[in-house]
Amino acid sequence: MRLNGIDERLERHQYPATTQDIITAHGNAHVELADGSERLEDVLSRLGEETFERPEDVYDAIRTGVCHRGVGRRFYSDRDPDALGENGPEQISF
Repeated sequence: MRLNGIDERLERHQYPATTQDIITAHGNAHVELADGSERLEDVLSRLGEETFERPEDVYDAIRTGVCHRGVGRRFYSDRDPDALGENGPEQISF
């Protein structure tokens, strides 16, 4: 995910700011995803109304709100249980 300069704009924004304040000022900006892009307004609208105290709070909301195209392979996990017939890694006791 790339913010395409949104981060610089958010750094200059006055805080505290509500979701609607951020959308009004920066909603047409696009977040570049692994598979396409998405408007900032669409990302933040998924999360409901919130008050942000600092830019980092908005970044966290953006990471939380991006659609499935922004997270890589859907349903992929490297934490899958062992398949039948596999014993898995041996446990180590310290």
